[in-house]
Amino acid sequence: MMAQYLEIKADHADALLFYRMGDFYEMFFDDAVAAAQALDIALTKRGKYNGADIPMCGVPHHSAEGYFLTLIRKGFRVAVCEQMESPAEARKRGSKAVVRREVVRLVTPGTLTEDALLEARRHNFLAAFCTVRDEHALAWADISTGAFHVMPLTRLRLGPELARLAPSELIVIDRDEAEVSETASDLGIPVTPLARSSFDSTAAEKRLCALFSVTTLDAFGNFGRAEVSAMGALIDYLEITQRGKLPLLRTPQREAVNRVVQIDVATRRNLELTRSLTGARAGSLLAVIDRTLTPGGARLLEQRLSSPSRALDVIHARLASVDFAVEHSRFATDLREILRKTPDLDRALSRLSLDRGGPRDLAAIRNGLEQGTNIVEISAAEKLPDLLAEAMRGLTGFDDLSTLLDSALVAEPPLLARDGGFIAQGYDAELDDSRTLRDEGRSVIAGLQQQYIEQTGIASLKIRHNNVLGYFIETTATHAQKMQSPPLSETFIHRQTTANQVRFTTVELSELETRILNAGNRALEIEKRLYERLKAAVLDCAAQISQAARALAEIDLTTALADLALAENWCRPQVDDSRAFAITGGRHPVVEHSLRQQSGAPFIANDCDLSADSGAAIWLLTGPNMAGKSTFLRQNALIAVLAQMGSHVPAESAHIGVISQLFSRVGASDDLARGRSTFMVEMVETAAILNQADDRALVILDEIGRGTATYDGLSIAWATLEHLHETNRSRALFATHYHELTALAGKLEGVDNATVAVKEWQGEVIFLHEVRKGAADRSYGVQVAQLAGLPASVVERARVVLEALEQGEREGGPAQKAMIDDLPLFSVAPPPPPVKASPLTAMLEQIHPDELSPREALDLVYQLKAAAKA
Repeated sequence: MMAQYLEIKADHADALLFYRMGDFYEMFFDDAVAAAQALDIALTKRGKYNGADIPMCGVPHHSAEGYFLTLIRKGFRVAVCEQMESPAEARKRGSKAVVRREVVRLVTPGTLTEDALLEARRHNFLAAFCTVRDEHALAWADISTGAFHVMPLTRLRLGPELARLAPSELIVIDRDEAEVSETASDLGIPVTPLARSSFDSTAAEKRLCALFSVTTLDAFGNFGRAEVSAMGALIDYLEITQRGKLPLLRTPQREAVNRVVQIDVATRRNLELTRSLTGARAGSLLAVIDRTLTPGGARLLEQRLSSPSRALDVIHARLASVDFAVEHSRFATDLREILRKTPDLDRALSRLSLDRGGPRDLAAIRNGLEQGTNIVEISAAEKLPDLLAEAMRGLTGFDDLSTLLDSALVAEPPLLARDGGFIAQGYDAELDDSRTLRDEGRSVIAGLQQQYIEQTGIASLKIRHNNVLGYFIETTATHAQKMQSPPLSETFIHRQTTANQVRFTTVELSELETRILNAGNRALEIEKRLYERLKAAVLDCAAQISQAARALAEIDLTTALADLALAENWCRPQVDDSRAFAITGGRHPVVEHSLRQQSGAPFIANDCDLSADSGAAIWLLTGPNMAGKSTFLRQNALIAVLAQMGSHVPAESAHIGVISQLFSRVGASDDLARGRSTFMVEMVETAAILNQADDRALVILDEIGRGTATYDGLSIAWATLEHLHETNRSRALFATHYHELTALAGKLEGVDNATVAVKEWQGEVIFLHEVRKGAADRSYGVQVAQLAGLPASVVERARVVLEALEQGEREGGPAQKAMIDDLPLFSVAPPPPPVKASPLTAMLEQIHPDELSPREALDLVYQLKAAAKA
């Protein structure tokens, strides 16, 4: 056995080998040591090899999925090695023959299909990147849903596209592993190198044609060599990991870079579109707006939020559908009630195609198609917009399949086919007979006994059973002579005579006995055969079912966005090809949601107008920290994203000319692994914006230059603002504490000043969170420091130094230096003297308000007044 293990392990050196031994998967040698540590299970030993103990650990096969997930998350790959025959079959080849085993599957992050291993509301993409001469391409597929896409791109766009897709695994040519790994590792994406032969474009084209049963790929699109190579490598990897059982993939869809808004890695992180800065879903825009009811709808929402469209026809079609659902809210509510009962068709179909499914997946297909039919029925009287009407057409044409599955399956089938009991009573006569014999063998025997009593006229005749004879007919010796005489002797065959009884059998009874003994296994075999037949019927309709799944996701997303718009009072944006960007009463959806949850405080809405017929349109935003500048910047970017994904937006009104690119540089942290300071990270991100932004981009910048000396930072911020205005000519929001920049509003035609209003009251600053035209003349940093809890002595010292610096600035350089030189050295203020207790305080401490009568309370007021005068 160990020789077999080592031979199989040699072919899968880079994976943990789960070696099936009866009811367990066992691991040996280094695999056992690594798995025991990763899974926190016992490490033991089994036998010896070259004189040393063999480390061993194991897990039950029926709960292996949970262990797979743990190992995958810790960076391992798993080779699943199954027994391909029973021990009895192996012994036929010889008493010492080893059970034949084969690796049936490689479990990797990008090839998961089981519900227990996947997030139901997220895609699990496997991606492949390829370079052919000067061409680059990225292909990606989700084998759990069948999605399959490809796009040409530049090398510079690889990082942003990987950030958009967030694949679980990236395949590259082995020669490119080092170059690509840095980009992928920044995003937490594991890289799998493959030999160059996997990316050969000629072999790749043949592989794709064979997969889709076509002679040419021309019907799917005009793909370049790099695109074909990337898709072919992806299919080759699936053949390797799935051991030839390829999933049902849809025909490849070619995506164009210029069809979606370009959003780079830093911008996605800063805006927290689908993940917060901590990496969690909670706190992101996606978490706040997700009201979908089906896994397919949730995955579609994340896809559209990650890839806002630039195509006006697409945006308008999506908005028209949401408008319809908003205006017909009762109809939309009825749709959502049906959607609540709709299972995940895509993933059920994928598991069935890979032989990892079961009766429950068949039931999911049945239930999903049934709910689709219900949706079509209640929509028949509605005049639907084009997008919804197309979705409804995708839910029709399943009458025969639905009837078959409905008649064949029980309401709640078991998870696995081997458990049986999933075929409905009355569907198959042979199965019903086997079940009757299995479950009601005693009553069947009783019926046969009554038949023999009537046939013989012997009322005392019995059918009995023992472990030696099995079933037999027993009667007294008196009646035995009658049964041994013609014509009964032709039916009843003598078996045994005892002192008081004579025992007989019949051909019918012997056959019945055999059938009863085999009824359980027979019923299970029949169910397995019927399962295969039903699975084949489903897979024959796979393309149509996949289309129905997409239709249900579209309906779910549309009604979910309508529900959000109605509940949150969002408006339909006007999106066109102009250079407008006019938001009235805009709000930050995540901050507004957080305020409501935490304190119930209202969010202060603000306007923003970056519209310009030509040239740049830039708001230079000043004001103190904590006043809401960053929130204002982000909310306008999020409103643009929501509008172009086809959603209503959190505003009173919104007019947005299509945005081609979205750039955000808000906040920064150091990157010590690459030797980058916070300021260096800030400059790298700013450089990327200035080098890429076009005149249809929306740029939001916060505190450019703050990580270096004052005049260095001011000069960088000044030059950056001029470059945005003169060269990029983008629409932009530029927040800064360099008040000197406000002078540019008088020099640059496209720059306007705006400020976040505050109010001072008795030395403290009150944030109004209102954005107004104009410029701030100070940053209120000392007041914010006081709010943060700095010691009073530090705050007071800061006030003194600030006053001296401001006075010196007004009086010139030498005077400023003299002022600073005259300042006394900082000294720690002595602790304040203990506060002497007030007589009034002492009186109040003795009072129990709940025990006072009205007269006593009035007397107390007079007493307090007298004590205050004293």
